Parts: sequence; structure tokens; C-alpha cells
Amino acid sequence: MENDRPDTRAATASVLDAVSFAEKMAGSGTFDGLFRDGMALLEETADYLDGPGRIESRNLSRLAGLAYATESMKLTTRLMQIASWLLLQRAANEGEMSTDQASEEKRKVRLEHPEDRQQAEAFDDLPAGLRELIGRSLRLQDRVRHLDMQLRGESESVAADDHPVMTQFARLRTAFGGS
Repeated sequence: MENDRPDTRAATASVLDAVSFAEKMAGSGTFDGLFRDGMALLEETADYLDGPGRIESRNLSRLAGLAYATESMKLTTRLMQIASWLLLQRAANEGEMSTDQASEEKRKVRLEHPEDRQQAEAFDDLPAGLRELIGRSLRLQDRVRHLDMQLRGESESVAADDHPVMTQFARLRTAFGGS
């Protein structure tokens, strides 16, 4: 049988180990910390936008005020998507829904929009508090997206041209006449 070959079994085992590692991580204290971080950032952002942020936004130029409205909307949307994902994962961890059900529902959650990484023209004119919350939300989004990809058995691909190690391998192949 072809599946009895040692190299096939090893590859299959490593894929299964990667999936089980991600599942164990999602059900561990590491996930609990990620969950707490996400919910705390959501609450901190709501407090900021309803309090100091509202006051600071009154003193902005028209362009910066528009940027404030745009960026705070993107921030709120991003955090709500993250919170949805975290709540679904917690429900799966606690047996309130099956892993399959949670996975199906998580597919509806948008963990990244192309505009998430685009900054408004007047971004630098925004209050430091808002810029800091945006940065923290993007880092949290990266952590959640990474865990989501691991749970789905996917890996983040990096273009060979953009990865320094792959660039060095390409130079070595060229230098030694490899293909």
C-alpha cells in the first residue's frame, strides 16, 4: 500500500500534529489570554470613543475629523469581527457548539479587509489614543487570524522573493549552478 510508506506516514503525522497543536492551543490558557485581551481591547475602545476620543475629535481639522470618523468605524468593525470569532471559538472550547458548527460560523467572520491596513490621508493628525488603539487592534487581528489559519490547517504563505531566507537559497542555487 502506498500509504504505508514511511515518508507518507511521517508527512501525514506532521500535518495531524500541527492540527492537534492548534486545537490544543485554542483550548488552552493561551486562548484564554487572547480572549481576555480581545474583550478588554473592545471595552477600552468603546470607553475611549465615548469619552476622551469624542472630546479630542471636536478639536480636529475637517480632514482629520473625517479621518477620525473613518478610522474609528474601521476600528469598531474590526474589533466586532474579532470578538465574534473569539466568542465562537470559546463556545466550541466549552462544548456549547461543535467544532464543525463553530468552524462554519467562523467562516462568516471577516478577519481582515483590504482597507484595514490602509491609513487615512490625515492619519498622523489623529489623536495618539486612537492611533494606539488602531495599532493594538491590528496586532490582535493578526494573532487571531494566525490561530484561525492554524485551526483550518493553512499556513501563511510568503512570496519567495519577499522572504530573506528564500532569497539566500535562490542565490546559492544560482552560484552553484542549481535549478
